[in-house]
Order: sequence, then structure tokens, then C-alpha cells
Amino acid sequence: MADDKKHVEIDAALVRQLAEILNETDLTEVEVERGELRIRVAREVTVNAAPVQYAAAPAPVAAAPAAAAAPAAMPSDPATIVARAGEEVKSPMVGTAYLQASPEAPAFVQPGDKVKKGQTLLIVEAMKTMNPIQAPRDGVVAEILVGDAQPVEFGEPLVLLEA
Repeated sequence: MADDKKHVEIDAALVRQLAEILNETDLTEVEVERGELRIRVAREVTVNAAPVQYAAAPAPVAAAPAAAAAPAAMPSDPATIVARAGEEVKSPMVGTAYLQASPEAPAFVQPGDKVKKGQTLLIVEAMKTMNPIQAPRDGVVAEILVGDAQPVEFGEPLVLLEA
């Protein structure tokens, strides 16, 4: 019986972090495995006629207050977005963008650099994991749209690539 309780212990902080990821992104489910422990956090998605701004759906924990501020992190001037020529490489997750591998290292890319498909443009740290953001195709870096160590949201443009 005591052995069963050992397997039932749940890291509440981890569950809260997973729920925050759901509330800050448009994901409907996230799952983590640590050894024999497997935690899955999911929410139902409701379809509304009006645009949804990351509305908190039923989740195992309370909604994160940062979720309401998420739209403010996106570029505020629509004219700036329309005026950009090229392909935006967007963040696949919520995290912190880093333009170089370490503070002493040179930046992965600079505006004007030619890049090859699969080349690392920058990294996004999420939940203490460094995730390389790679060029989706060959091209030239027109603009780097984020600063080093800047928090980024899911879907936020990071780099602008030209042909």
C-alpha cells in the first residue's frame, strides 16, 4: 500500500507550469514523463463566433495572470507588420530568446547574413530546455525582431528572412 502512494505523488509546481503553458499558448494538451510518472494536462476548446484572445478554458489549476497580457507582447502597429517583406520565423513556444549560445559567444546570425535551411538562427529557452530555432529555408536575414534574453510568446515573429 505504501508503495502505491509513492507512485501517486504529483509535483504540483510542474502541473501549474504545464497549465500556464496551456493558458499562454493555443495548445490544448501538454504531457510530461519523468521516469514512471506521466502527467497530462488538457483543456477543452470552445468555439466562439467572435475572435478568442487566449480565453482560459477549464484546466486543472487556476489561469495564469500573464495570459491576459499576452496580446500586448505582439507588435502593436499593424502597418509595421504589413510593411515587412519576407518570411517571418515565429516562436513555436513561450520562452526566452537568446541570440547567441553563451554571453561570450558571437550571435548565431546578423542582419544581412546568408543562411541555409536548418541553420540555427537563435534559441528559445522554455522550462530550462534550450530549443534551437532553425531557418525554414535558405535566405538572407533581413531583420532580427527580438532582443537577446527577451521573453517571447507563442507565434511571435523572431526573425525576418528574405529570398
